[in-house]
Amino acid sequence: MKVKIFDEAHELDLEKAVNEFLSDLEGELIDIKYQVAVSIFSEEQIYCFSAMIIYT
Repeated sequence: MKVKIFDEAHELDLEKAVNEFLSDLEGELIDIKYQVAVSIFSEEQIYCFSAMIIYT
């Protein structure tokens, strides 16, 4: 079993990275975990979009 982690500041960047990884995946996909985190720094909102792909 293997794990690949993606962390992007924009959801479309995460989508692109995950799709590229999956298109080249030679093993079996087991699961994908997705998470969004939001924080505030001064007057700016900071988003973190992440995904963990579990595969063999």
